[in-house]
Amino acid sequence: TRAIGGNDLKAIKEVRSLIKHYTPDIVYAHSSKAGAIVRVANIGLKNYCIYNPHGWSFNMRCSAKKRIMYTVIEKLAAPFCDKVICISDAEKQSALDNKICKENKLQVIFNGVDIEAYENGIHGEINRKELNIPEDAFVVGMVGRISQQKAPDVFIKMAKLIKEKISNAHFIIVGNGNQEDTIISYAEKNGFIDSLHITGWVDNPMNYVELFDVACLLSRWEGFGLVLPEYMMAGKPIVASNVDAIPNIIKNGENGLLVEVDDAVGASEAVLRIHNEIGLRDKVVTKGLQDAHNRFDARRVAKEHEILFERIKKEENK
Repeated sequence: TRAIGGNDLKAIKEVRSLIKHYTPDIVYAHSSKAGAIVRVANIGLKNYCIYNPHGWSFNMRCSAKKRIMYTVIEKLAAPFCDKVICISDAEKQSALDNKICKENKLQVIFNGVDIEAYENGIHGEINRKELNIPEDAFVVGMVGRISQQKAPDVFIKMAKLIKEKISNAHFIIVGNGNQEDTIISYAEKNGFIDSLHITGWVDNPMNYVELFDVACLLSRWEGFGLVLPEYMMAGKPIVASNVDAIPNIIKNGENGLLVEVDDAVGASEAVLRIHNEIGLRDKVVTKGLQDAHNRFDARRVAKEHEILFERIKKEENK
């Protein structure tokens, strides 16, 4: 369970039993909750333990008390793994700033996406007509949970400003979450509910991304933002918030446009620039496609892990 509580002791016991049963050479724990449980469960067992937080919990927008608690947990658990994989330079720097562990325990391996699977997959399974979107509409979309982190409230305020400038603009949110009713209510009160399309949870988000003219990620905090290289490989111009790891991925004016966190006006202006400036749109799309292949291919992620694991094997055999 996500909340910290008594279930964690049961989880630690069961995970420890599994590790003892399978006796792996490497235990690889992903995300903060599983990472804490696995590292405690693995204490004293003979293997090599790797941890990948996928974004530090203490960087979330939360109370100071929770932030301190998350930081303390990470510091206490850090000695119980051999390597911490950071998915961005920003995540590594955050670990150093918060004194989570020594620098030699940290290794950056940028996230990646399966470009080959996408390019060889089936495209066009979802069309605009199915969502009651005119073929000539200007479509702005986002993929993400409809929750505080992904800033759907900023997205919908941005949408209102865009709608005032582009009458045939439509907006797609691919995902679900606890702020959905608030988002719908805002669109209703401001008279553009017919231009808002919320898909709910879907197994094929890229089919909806293909309908976008501009793709957004306006997060308030972000460990990496894997959807950004997904947007790139789909050939979509990007508007994203200038926070945490996102500037590691998006270079303003080169492969997308960056705006400040919680800035609906700035986001709307960036989207309008892409709408109005064909040269800019073509530039960021071309560079985005190049970066997707050169920097964010899952094959590169796999290769860097392979090198790490081979190095571990050599150290074990010494």
